[in-house]
Amino acid sequence: MTDNIVYSTDKNWKLEKKAEKQTPLPSGTQTAYIRLERKGRKGKSVTVVDRLQGNLKELQKELQKYCGTGGSLKGRQIELQGDHRNKAAEFLQKKGFKTKMSGG
Repeated sequence: MTDNIVYSTDKNWKLEKKAEKQTPLPSGTQTAYIRLERKGRKGKSVTVVDRLQGNLKELQKELQKYCGTGGSLKGRQIELQGDHRNKAAEFLQKKGFKTKMSGG
């Protein structure tokens, strides 16, 4: 019930935040969906890796380094600047993920 407390007059009360545990699932059980997006990006191509769980920040950094490009993590999606679908799929398969190309 402490989730809704905004203010307390008790001087000894401390808000205990629930730590989110990002337990990485075994990579062999996950399928990464890879697609290319251009809409809403002023004609620039962006490779999007979607539907993965676990620590995506580390995976995003490794993917950027492998593809030699910039990128970002937006929500649960990894975005890489440019068309790197084949390289991303190759890297993820080496890591033990299943990959599927989605989109047209």
